[in-house]
Amino acid sequence: MADFARNFRFTGRRSPVLARRGLVAASHPSAAQAGLGVLQAGGNAADAAVATAAALAVVEPMSTGIGGDCFALFYDASRGTVEALNGSGRAPEGLTLRVVRASGEDGDSIRPASAHAVTVPGATAGWADTLSRWGRRDLASVLGPAIGLASEGFAVTPLIAWLWAQGSERLREVSGVSGGGLLPGGQAPAAGAVFRNAALARVLRTVAEEGVEAFYEGWVGEAIVAALAERGGVMSGADLASHASSFETPISTMYREHRIYECGPNGQGLVTLLALNLLGGFEPGVVAAGTAASAHLQIEALRLAFADGRRFIADPAQSEIPVAELLSAAYADERRALIDPGRRLAVAAGAPIPASDTVYLSVVDGEGNACSFINSTYQAFGSGIVPAGCGFTLQNRGSGFSLEEGHANVVAPGKRPYHTIIPAMSTRADGSLHACFGVMGGWNQPQGQVQVLSRLLDEGMNPQSALDAPRFSIYEDPPDGPILAEPGLGAEALLGLEALGHPIARASTTERMWALGRGQVIVREPDGVLWGGSDPRSDGCAVGW
Repeated sequence: MADFARNFRFTGRRSPVLARRGLVAASHPSAAQAGLGVLQAGGNAADAAVATAAALAVVEPMSTGIGGDCFALFYDASRGTVEALNGSGRAPEGLTLRVVRASGEDGDSIRPASAHAVTVPGATAGWADTLSRWGRRDLASVLGPAIGLASEGFAVTPLIAWLWAQGSERLREVSGVSGGGLLPGGQAPAAGAVFRNAALARVLRTVAEEGVEAFYEGWVGEAIVAALAERGGVMSGADLASHASSFETPISTMYREHRIYECGPNGQGLVTLLALNLLGGFEPGVVAAGTAASAHLQIEALRLAFADGRRFIADPAQSEIPVAELLSAAYADERRALIDPGRRLAVAAGAPIPASDTVYLSVVDGEGNACSFINSTYQAFGSGIVPAGCGFTLQNRGSGFSLEEGHANVVAPGKRPYHTIIPAMSTRADGSLHACFGVMGGWNQPQGQVQVLSRLLDEGMNPQSALDAPRFSIYEDPPDGPILAEPGLGAEALLGLEALGHPIARASTTERMWALGRGQVIVREPDGVLWGGSDPRSDGCAVGW
């Protein structure tokens, strides 16, 4: 059953899942069940989110893991407030542009498989801090389902088997024939195979029993430092020990009388908000998908937003980022005026006047608390580096740094790189929770968010229909890359976009369709009823009670 075409001949359409006491939407059923179990045992949205994220780290090791980073948004129903957690790691103190260049890097960014691409893994601290700030359960109790999946094994789905195989070459190249234990017999597990990861179970059990310090300062941290040193890396035990998550005020904007929240830079949520600011100046019927004209508006708004995002997004601790000016109504008016309904733009970053491979999950509990959570190792299996005896790969988020001297996002000691992973949330005008949502997929994430949100607010779709609907994505080097478009957008619309100057690549196979993102959406109605949807482009589901 390993043949991709046979396993994925059909694109499914699902009904939304409705519940009242809690709902979890994730890209794998076992992970969604792990989160739901925590809710049913008395945990809240934050507890369930961490349980789900940890389970995904086991069953989708090519996309996420304890060696990666995380971001989260949390809606507190009792206060009507939204807070953000930045669980991304920083570059080692010994990593400078000169060190990177001396290692042989001569391009615009650090090679994905380089030891220098590995920043401090922030996920473990992010999980613990999510619980301590917003949760009710301890780390040991919420990691239980993930430990069980790792030690007892899980059946590999056809999609995960295919994705695992796509990343296997890097694993072999970097971590040997066995891929550090992730390639049993030197191969990716086949669809239907049961995969057990005793090494990862040991790591998770150590964290559960001994706390976060055991990861950053114990034997796991020592294994991480040793693995990187063997490959020319400069990360030290001190870099790991000094890591800390940060709790921040999210950035936001209004769209169709709803406030849309994103984590601030160094994440690319700013791109979503910039695009929404431009689209909000058009009537809903004009933006609603279905024609070349409406898709053109969304594409151009996103291209303008990406131009600004890639110019300004960096670590705010080391760079001045004019967020308020970028999100101002005046700047939106200025940029919107550039959109030509009759042709594709040659876009560039603006000049606001200054005042100076991934998993996403959504959880809303019965009290109305919500946690929008995303966890990632970046590219498939991240750097491909597996610390000895650990059963997980280290992320390669350092590939997100620029190697252009003077750029806001240039690599520097202790700096967080540009991050593509972005959880999102929206509230109504009265401050009540509207939706907890996100769409995975590198550069695709703000694009997927804009399209799904437009279908919710401009077209009145339910969460599942909004995710089922066909999407497009500037899938290479935005803002100027080609547009990957699903056939469901319609031949007339695609031909119309080409006539406007957009280079269109048709996503005619499932292998390409999954690159348009795997989203999860939960909408909470004013009466407390929860509507959940899970992307048909992945294995996931929404489960509730």
